[in-house]
Order: sequence, then structure tokens, then C-alpha cells
Amino acid sequence: MSRLSFSNLPVAPAVDPRALSVGVVHLGIGAFHRAHQAVVTERAAVATGDTRWGITGVSQRSATVRDQLTPQDGLYSVLERGLGAPSIQVIGSIRDVLTAPEDPEVVVARIADPAVSVVTLTVTEKGYRAAGTGLDLDDPEIQADLAGRPPRTVVGQLAAAIARRPEPLTIVSCDNLVANGPFLRKLVSEYFEALGKVPEVFEATRFPASMVDRIVPATTEADRAEAARLLGVRDEAVVVAEPFLQWVIEDDFAGDRPAWERGGAVLTQDVAPWEQAKLRMLNASHSMLAYLGALRGYETIAEAVRDEELGRLARQLMTDDVVPTLSPPDGLDLAAYGATVLERFANPALKHRTRQVAMDGSVKLPVRMLGTVRDRLAAGAEPRTISLAVAAWMVYVHQTPDLDDPQAARLKTAIASLPTTTPPAAALVDALLAVDSIFTPDLRDSTLFRDLLIDHVAALTAHS
Repeated sequence: MSRLSFSNLPVAPAVDPRALSVGVVHLGIGAFHRAHQAVVTERAAVATGDTRWGITGVSQRSATVRDQLTPQDGLYSVLERGLGAPSIQVIGSIRDVLTAPEDPEVVVARIADPAVSVVTLTVTEKGYRAAGTGLDLDDPEIQADLAGRPPRTVVGQLAAAIARRPEPLTIVSCDNLVANGPFLRKLVSEYFEALGKVPEVFEATRFPASMVDRIVPATTEADRAEAARLLGVRDEAVVVAEPFLQWVIEDDFAGDRPAWERGGAVLTQDVAPWEQAKLRMLNASHSMLAYLGALRGYETIAEAVRDEELGRLARQLMTDDVVPTLSPPDGLDLAAYGATVLERFANPALKHRTRQVAMDGSVKLPVRMLGTVRDRLAAGAEPRTISLAVAAWMVYVHQTPDLDDPQAARLKTAIASLPTTTPPAAALVDALLAVDSIFTPDLRDSTLFRDLLIDHVAALTAHS
């Protein structure tokens, strides 16, 4: 079967990709970006006829995406799997792909190009190389960038490009971080301060906050076969997604931008209420189902949420612990939102693996769960269900030999002296609460939180 390309294009993109010039650089060109920001950007181009907003994607690690897209002229398909028959759309908004480890200088030059006025990012929480609330200046990669090598970290790339530009950029973080835009601005500012020079253009550079939402599971061979059946050509870069897509962006830009609101995005003056609802309801319950589901042997989130007890606990997490901490934005019914979240998780067509969602827990816990714990304790309430989610992470860390986490070595060192079978619950809890890059002193010193964790860990490990 022939491969998707301009010469083998059975389902034409809604806008001719060959007419697009590059005005956006995206750092972290994984499946999520291709199923989310790239789709909204293409929809905006279709709605307005504005051809200035083609995308240069940057892979921060491997050349896989470039090698998939280059033979296909940058084309790929999004396979939507809902409750009905699957549908497919060819996307052409990504015009080229750079691989940062191979030529980091080209990445900086592309961001510095005057034709580029917007940078977007999906590099996951660990890609920011933060320690607590600031930049990890002890990180060896950050140190190497500061020492003058062509930068290979996201913060280093942005800083080097900003320093070269006569005009300011708009830099839109799309990662699951609280106040992600202001946080990224702080990291870049601290990088410049470490260099000893803050360029004048940095003051006018904008870092709007944003919130993104779409479930994008890993693509399987069955998905590729389905795409080939629907397209009539082979697509090595197909991504899978649910029909739901949401992007809320703070309306704070330094210059021109794509008309993303014409592509389905929401522009607002305050992203925070949307962000808090998503992080604390959707992301926290997603992580909880991943840890509890993996401990019960479930391969996918859909299997886990269809477990009667786990589905009830996910609902309870949102209604009992999270909703009391939130001030919803206008137009968002939190009860209806929570019900929609669980319906989306239960979609059997989306085989989102529990182990995939369970990755990087050390950087996800503080933004998805620990804020809720802190707020409930401050209100004099007992955060019982959210504590179960944290306890499930602790047991998962102990029981997973090949833990996929940027702090895996530190976490495994923390529990190294515990029994390899079933450790005393209090010992496991205390060992992980002592990891100060995750748990702040107020949480470590909370007797109520510690007691809840011990009770939950004891129950989770009782039959291990």
C-alpha cells in the first residue's frame, strides 16, 4: 500500500499545506500536539484563509516524528474514536520538523526568525527542568546551556532566541502546570539572571496561560491498520484522539497570532478557574485511576473506570474533595463536568494505558493532587479520597521496578531500605513524604494527612 503524501492524498486537508508559511514554532511535537494545537491551528486557517500560520515542530529528543512526517510531506491523520464509528481527517498545518539534539542551533534560529511570532509548548512537566517553584540551576543540562553550548533545554532555547529577536514573542505553554504561562516566564527570567543579562525585548515578551484537554492515547498497530483502511493509504504518523477537544487561552499576546478562537479555542482574561477545574478534577482522577487500576492489573483507564469500586472512588474524589476547593468559571457546571470526565474515561475505543498515565508521578502529584490536599486541610476537612490517590502512587512507586519518572532514582533510594515484599505502611509513607522535591513541610507535618496515607497504604498492600 502506498504511503500518505501530496501525491497520495485521498482525503485532502481543509487548507492546502503548500500555501502555508511558518509563523508558529512548537516545542515538543508529540502525539498530543498533533491531535490538539495543530488541529485548532488548521481549523483557524480554514475559517479565515490566513496562510501565515504553518507550524515548525521541534522534537526535543528523538527523530521519530521527523522520520515519520518527512516522507509524508508533513501530512498525517487524526483518527477520532468515539462511541460510534471512527472518523479520520488529514492535517497539513505542520510544515517541517526539527530535531533539537541533532542541530540545536537551527532550533534557536527558527524561533528567532522574524516571521515567527508565536511559540507553543507541550514538553510535559519534566521538560521545564524546575525545582519547586523555580528553575533547577543545578540541573546539568541547564548548567551546560548556561556555559555556552548551543542550548538543548527548552528554557535555554527560548532564552537564546529571545535574546536575538528585535521584536517580542508570544510563548504559550500548553502543559499541565498551575499558571503555566507566568511559571514559564519566571523560569526564563531566572535563566537570564543566571547569565547576568536580561535582554530589553524580554519585558515585552508575553507568556499567556493556557489550559488544554483532549485524551490522546498511544497509537497502536491496530490504529494504523484502521487508518489505512479509512484512507486507502498507509500513514506512519497517525495519532488517535477522542472527539472532545478544549483549549482555553489567556488573551495576552505580543503581536499577531492565529485566530485560534475561530478554530474552537476559548480566549479569556482569566484561565485559572478553567485550569484548576481541569487539573484537580480530570487530571487528578485520571492519575488516581492509573495507579489504582495498575495495582489491580488493569491495562487501560477504560477498564479501570468500569470497575464499579474504582469508578465510584473517582467520582467521590471529585465531588467530596475537589469541588469544594474550586470557584468555577462562568458557564462551567462542575457536577456535569465531572460526569463528562468519567464518560470520556470509559470510552472503550480509547485504550489509554494505565502505565502511560502513571508516568512522571513526582512532577504530576504537586499540580494535580497536593493543592487539593492542602486546601482541604486548611478548611479543616478530612481529605480522605484524595489521600487514597496519593497513597496509591506510593504503593505504585514501591511495586514498580522499572518506574518511569524523572526522579525514579531518588524515589527508589528513598525506599531502598524497606522490605521488597510488603513494607510497614508507616515506613513507606514516611520515606516518600521525606522527598522534599514533592512534599512541602506543611504536608509532611500534617498528622491527619500522614495518618490517612498510612491507613490507605495498609489497605492497598494488605493482599499484596
